This record gives sequence, structure tokens and C-alpha cells, in this order.
Amino acid sequence: MNSMGEKVRVTLWGSSHGPYVGCVLQGLRGGLGLDDKAIAAEMALRRPSAGIGTERREADEVIIASGETGGFSNGDPISIMIANKDIRSGDYHQFRSRPRPGHADLTALLRNPHHDVRGGGMFSGRMTAPLVAAGAICGLALKEEGVEVAGFTRAIGGVEDPEPRSLAEARASRRHPTRACDESLDFAFMEAVKARSEEGDSLGGVVECRIEGLPAGVGEPWFDSFDGCLAKAMFSIPAMRAFEIGEGIESSRISGSQNNDPFVFQDGQLLTATNRHGGVLGGISSGMPLAFRCFFKPTPSISVTQRTVDLETLDNVEISIGGRHDPCIVPRAVAVVEAMARIVALDMLERGGFIGD
Repeated sequence: MNSMGEKVRVTLWGSSHGPYVGCVLQGLRGGLGLDDKAIAAEMALRRPSAGIGTERREADEVIIASGETGGFSNGDPISIMIANKDIRSGDYHQFRSRPRPGHADLTALLRNPHHDVRGGGMFSGRMTAPLVAAGAICGLALKEEGVEVAGFTRAIGGVEDPEPRSLAEARASRRHPTRACDESLDFAFMEAVKARSEEGDSLGGVVECRIEGLPAGVGEPWFDSFDGCLAKAMFSIPAMRAFEIGEGIESSRISGSQNNDPFVFQDGQLLTATNRHGGVLGGISSGMPLAFRCFFKPTPSISVTQRTVDLETLDNVEISIGGRHDPCIVPRAVAVVEAMARIVALDMLERGGFIGD
């Protein structure tokens, strides 16, 4: 229910306003150096930036409670814990009877009347913190296989990056608070978020991510396809509403002769002349860069007055959401998308026998 993966498996636990959030990462081979600085760097990318993020500030110090000996993985399940300290639970009590539009309050309460509504409980974006830590560890394992994952912000609201971007440019987005690939876009994204935030409203956007260094042949047809497993992982991220790989939606608007990527033999490799397929054919990696996009809805917690229903009286009422919330989650979501991609990529490599004993 709260687990993902087969050979490399992550099980998530905790809640937004509980004492901890955490996960258990299973299937990681022993002998991997668990670089604390590398893990901390990924956690820092998920933190909110001044002016465009929530005022909730968590240290997000990663505690590895098991699976580590002397700074190396020992082959046992790795237990990850992150403390919740900056919480204001009083902001959320009303949502037990007056569910917030766009949130999981209503569906969670219908499924479980004892659901912890504080901060959204298990449904909160706070739950992505341990996933970023797990993804950072998987990234260290992928690095040893020559595989790299990097994402960036493709769009926020009506502001879009129109340029094709390389892995190096995606990696360079780490320098900018919005995860834009260049300074001018970073400024434009910032201004768009601030303007909507001043109105008490929010914005959504698009995260693009690349996986490079994958050998051809990773993945399975049908139900264990590489792109299918990626999509499932991405849809688990709160507020992620659509997924596309390669040309995605655009491929539905063009002809087959326009969409097909010709095969070529070049520099001793069998490649495709173009990469409209996004690196996956028939659910299996083609050896070309794997490129996909995740579309995020606007943050539903806004101070603009909205309509809801009082579940105790069944009256139609209005609600304005206070508290601390991101006016746009996209900049922080880039790190989460990268983490989930790393977890899936490592699992698929292990499942296919591409990592030696």
C-alpha cells in the first residue's frame, strides 16, 4: 500500500505533523559509500526558497537508523528517519469537518474516519522528504553504473522554457531557486509566483527530467514497462496530475512518418537519429536519453475564499485557508521527481540483471 519497487523497494511511513517521517529502502547492495554530504545536498534542493516557498522550515537532517556500517551500506534494509519540528497543528483542526477543495481531506476521511488531518497527514508533500533521501542513496548506486538523473523546471503558470535542454543544463538548474535552466527564466518564474501569491492564489507547472547512461534493454513489456513504472512512481507525488515521455501529447497530433525515430549506426553504436520516443520503446530502454515530464497542479491551499461543505451540518459554507503553504510547489518538486526517477531506475536495472553480483 505504501511500498514501491520490486528488487529495490521503498516503504514510506509517518505523517506531516507526527514526530517523524521516514522510509525503509530495501534491496540495496552492501559496500556502497553513503556520502552524507551528497544526501544533504539533495535534501537542500527540496527545501523552500524565500519568497516562493512555505515559511515552514525543517532542518531535514537525515538519520540512517539501520543498514549502515562505518559509512557503507551493509546489505540490510536502510531505515531513514527525518524529524518534524516546525509544526503548527492548530491550523488544521477545522478541516476534519470542512474539507479543503483540491486536497485529500474528504477522500481520506471517507476511507478512514480516524485520518490525521494535521498538515494532510500521510497525504502531505512532507512525506516526500524521506523519498528524496532514499533517492539520493539510489543516485549514489547509479553513479557507480554510469547512470545520471537530472531535472529542471520547464514551466510555471504561463511562463515556459521553450528551449531543448541537455543533461548538463538540467544539472545547472541547481544554481537557481526555481530550478530554471538560466537566470532570465529564474527571474520570470519568481515574478510569476510572487504575483499570484500576493493575490492569495497559487500556480502549477511542469518538471522535466532526464535519465542518461542507461543501457539498452532495461524494462519489460506490458505491465512492468520502464515508462509505466516511472509513471506510477511520479503519480504518487502529491499534486502530480499528468505524465508524458518523449514527445508525449504532441505525438498524437503528427503522422507516423513525422513521429518515428530512424535507426542509425554511429560511432560504433546503434542509436536513433532523433529521440521523439523519449528513450523507451515497447516499455524497454533504447539506449537513448530517457526524457519525461510531470505536470503539477497549483497548490490547493490558498487564502482565496472557496466553497466547501460542513460535514457535520451538511451546509454549504465558505472557507479561506490560512497557515503556511507553498504558492508553487514546482521548484521543490524537481528534487522529488529526480529522487523517484533514481529509485525506479535502480530497481529496473536490478530487476533486469544489469548490475553484476
